[in-house]
Amino acid sequence: MTDASVAHLLGRLDVLEERVRALVARRRVGDPTADDPFRGLYLTDAAVDHLLGGPAPGADLVVAADRLSAVERAADAAEGSGARVRLRSLARAFDLTDLDTELLLVALAGEIDHRFEQLFGYLNDDVSRHRPSVGTAFALCGVPLAMAPARHRLTHGPLVRSGLVVVEDLDRPLPGRALRVPDRVVGHLLGDDAPDPALADALTDLVPVESDDAARLRRVLDAGVRLVYVRQPSTGSGASAAVAALSATGRDVVGLDLRRVGSDPVGLVGAAVRESCLRDAGLVAGPLDAVLGSEGVVAELTEGVGVTVLVGERAWDPDWSRAAPLLLDADEGTTAQRAALWGAALGDVAGDVDLDDVTAAFRLRPEQVVRAARAAGAQAVLRPDGRVSADDVRRGARAENGGALDRLARRVEPAVGWDDLVLAGPALRALREVSQRARYRDRVLGDWAMRPGGARGRGVAALFAGGSGTGKTMSAEVVAHDLGLELYVVDLAAVVDKYVGETEKNLERIFTGAAGVNAVLLFDEADAVFGKRTGVQDAHDRYANIESAYLLQRMETFDGLVILSTNLRANIDEAFTRRLDVVVDFPVPDDDARRLLWDRCLGTVVPRADDLDLDFCAKAFELAGGGIRSAAVSAAYLAAADAGVVEMRHLVTAVHREYRKLGRLTQPGEFGPYWELVE
Repeated sequence: MTDASVAHLLGRLDVLEERVRALVARRRVGDPTADDPFRGLYLTDAAVDHLLGGPAPGADLVVAADRLSAVERAADAAEGSGARVRLRSLARAFDLTDLDTELLLVALAGEIDHRFEQLFGYLNDDVSRHRPSVGTAFALCGVPLAMAPARHRLTHGPLVRSGLVVVEDLDRPLPGRALRVPDRVVGHLLGDDAPDPALADALTDLVPVESDDAARLRRVLDAGVRLVYVRQPSTGSGASAAVAALSATGRDVVGLDLRRVGSDPVGLVGAAVRESCLRDAGLVAGPLDAVLGSEGVVAELTEGVGVTVLVGERAWDPDWSRAAPLLLDADEGTTAQRAALWGAALGDVAGDVDLDDVTAAFRLRPEQVVRAARAAGAQAVLRPDGRVSADDVRRGARAENGGALDRLARRVEPAVGWDDLVLAGPALRALREVSQRARYRDRVLGDWAMRPGGARGRGVAALFAGGSGTGKTMSAEVVAHDLGLELYVVDLAAVVDKYVGETEKNLERIFTGAAGVNAVLLFDEADAVFGKRTGVQDAHDRYANIESAYLLQRMETFDGLVILSTNLRANIDEAFTRRLDVVVDFPVPDDDARRLLWDRCLGTVVPRADDLDLDFCAKAFELAGGGIRSAAVSAAYLAAADAGVVEMRHLVTAVHREYRKLGRLTQPGEFGPYWELVE
């Protein structure tokens, strides 16, 4: 802010003061209440006669013309030397006429010089009203109240529409309504560039990313386009490209997060539009999808006078606004771009972490990468060397997950890894393939374009098939742990609905919520909703087939990692199987696997007696991993209530109870020499 700008503003207020003096003098001529200390609190017959016989309130008032010319000449010289005169810049930014500027100065005067409050009270004929009325403002500007174009400036003009002046007391006739200038506008004219405090929670720092999108957008802005809508995919850099383009054109940027516009979205969005124009900045607002249900918000964003770039994931609907933006489609962000952003955001604290490998599974937008890197960097403070680890990076990335899925599925924090699995070689290799596909899907399907077609997503779908307790759910947890992702287990009881169409709606909520979350989505007992389509015999069959067809389409467009688990692979529709990337068959463990499972499930902390015969348990009891784990836990409880050491009698008793729980027949011969130990 330069002294010339303040000098110009104060000079214009001095001119206004001369006009106020002249108008006061005119009002005092012949006024019988001029010396009455209670003037403005009551009305006498003599005062009424004076009002009826006085000059017309809209008579021309030409005062201090020479002084005004001198003030403007000084402003011309200041701008000629490169100084910024804020009142003039504001008038140009909001397309204000000379009358608009005069009205703004009248409304502003009391905010700069408190003497105007009392003077306006006198001119308003009401000492309790310290702000200028519309009638007083028109009189000071020499404009008759009967002039319709002038009245229009304070009802529908840019002063009111852009929030530069607020017209209060709307229940009064227009001449008696008060004029007020918001504090942010006053602060701006006085040189304060701090944003409106009301915007504090909604403004966001956006990261500029140079890309082809940024270059295209810059060409559009250079051509004079003032309204653009950028449709961006899940990892697209629409907002970041807009920041890069606006910065390249020499503009500042006001970033607005439309998910945080609060209970008065129209008012807050209007304040953001005004803020961008005050600072001669470009407004970058998104995601537009978040405010489509709020009436008037899109119109507020699109009908302003500044440069606005809107960002969203949905295709533009002409019914959203009367203004027609230029439409652009942003490209998907590449893995190389995201890795470079991670490296730049973390800097030296990244140490020897392989960011390419650690972050490959996370599909984040540039601004999310920066926030995630900050969260990871904060964890480095807890380490002696001040460097982040791979786990810190994964934790920071997971912090960007929203809570959309928490109401629809059960979140599991993965706590087991590859070493905890006991699986045959083919199943283990297939599981590792699932992890590899999820980690490198953006490189293969995106950067290398190995899945052409706009309707296909970049997701990975896998089927885990096997008997109960063979390790399907645990394997999903292992995959999630390997990728550094959270695991969400879908509760089918909350999905399947007896009413037609409700199941599809519930599934759509789940897939939509999962689209914004870096997580593994597990449909346990998936044959309940992914079952085979049948011949249509009645309406139930027809709607069941529609449900299956919807799922087929939705899985193709899903960009995340979804795992279906089932005990009955034969019940899964063939069309689903064709769309699966990996099928993992979980066999019943053999003797060697069961021996290892018994040892793993008992762990290294539980005290063991010398009489434990795990080889016998593995050969004699044909249990899957889930049954073995359950029996081991039961044995631990029996031991805790006994001598605190797991003995063979505890194990065989726990197996006997597991058999009964499963409904299996227990024969003494199967327990061999240990039948006598069963309690």
